Amino acid sequence: MRFSKTVDITEKLTYRRIFLFWVPLALTWLMMALEQPILIAFIARLDEAKFNLAAFGIAGSFAMIIEAPIIMLMSASTALVSGRRSYKKLKKFTDILNAGITGIQLIILIPPVFRFIVTGLMGVPEDVTRIAHVALLIFLPWAASIGYRRFYQGILIRNNLTRRVTYGTIVRLSVIVIMGLILYTAGVKGAYVGAGAMSLAVLCEAIATRIMVSNTLKTILLREDNENGNLRLRSIAKFYYPLALTSILSLGVHPFVTFFLGRSRMALESLAVLPVVNSLVFIFRSMGLSYQEVNIALIGEKKQNYRMLRNFAVYLGVIVTILISVLAFTPLADLWFINISGLSKELADLSYLPLKILILMPALTVLLNFQRSTQIINGTTGSISVATATELIGIIVVLLVCVVFLNLIGVVAASIAFIVGRGMSNLYLVPKQAAAVASWGNKGGRR
Repeated sequence: MRFSKTVDITEKLTYRRIFLFWVPLALTWLMMALEQPILIAFIARLDEAKFNLAAFGIAGSFAMIIEAPIIMLMSASTALVSGRRSYKKLKKFTDILNAGITGIQLIILIPPVFRFIVTGLMGVPEDVTRIAHVALLIFLPWAASIGYRRFYQGILIRNNLTRRVTYGTIVRLSVIVIMGLILYTAGVKGAYVGAGAMSLAVLCEAIATRIMVSNTLKTILLREDNENGNLRLRSIAKFYYPLALTSILSLGVHPFVTFFLGRSRMALESLAVLPVVNSLVFIFRSMGLSYQEVNIALIGEKKQNYRMLRNFAVYLGVIVTILISVLAFTPLADLWFINISGLSKELADLSYLPLKILILMPALTVLLNFQRSTQIINGTTGSISVATATELIGIIVVLLVCVVFLNLIGVVAASIAFIVGRGMSNLYLVPKQAAAVASWGNKGGRR
């Protein structure tokens, strides 16, 4: 199989063209990053805000874990869908994955199973558990909708139609705001406002993306596969398994974090604050999350654009670090946590230190997605899973030390663990990336 994509702009790539290709994808991630702050602003202003913020965080964590196996479908379809046969095979693979993860969510939703996991294992208070259970039920359409949306978005990206990805996200964010306002006005519980708005939004986005990709699919279905015509479900599974495992390990960290937070100092406050801090950091991380598909699509048939794409990633990492630092170390932090997010003074005071600890996370995210893209292009996806497992282990070990032995406040311990784990993942991939680039020979292209 060949995992590169040749589009016209790869032949005469410039920083301006990289920027114009990247911006719609970055805007897509940025708009997704704004979802949780918008919903948190609603939840924090409703009754029992602390309980509902915690429940929404727990239900959201489960929803993200369940969707984990389909997160990388966008990268897979960007890399693999080159014609009729590859499209049909990857579509069938997507159908199987979506059915599987929806079945898993239904099993978790069985009341005794859910209570055993959340109350029994995680130590979450019963009041929060009941709200989280209903919120996760509302999240039922979430995972499959994201699976189909990411599959079709990859096809759009491969065919240089990144603006349509952004249009789909505009639909999603619009539904978030409209439904959030409707449910907020109706006085629905805060956690249900968040889950209901997000579920309907991703469903609408998936439908919009499918409509926008229709003409492209007609062309693909008429096109013979010169690159990936020999794809089989088994070969797709072999290529995709490490990517899915990566997402599972990456998102699977959330139950472990919740477990330790539930047993930490200021447990309930930490459970309420962590989603707020993470959602803010995610806004800046979103700039780098989009870069994985950019590198896959633009590196060129002969990998001639590697150095230019690498330099762009460096500039991007510096910029996002400056931006988040300005917010974290100035009165803008007060403006965000108190005036925009609607946190009480008590919860806002608990948010400042974790945000400062996480200022390098956006830059490390840019680096990680660039490193992952080189492995996907090289067909060596197994190293991505190992790097993510390394990150997971690092997070768990640091949480154990910080919560059990140092007795740190839970949200502070989690922030330290996140930054240490991500750094370990980056360090593991440094030699892997160097080996991938060396295997391409002296094709690094223009500086």
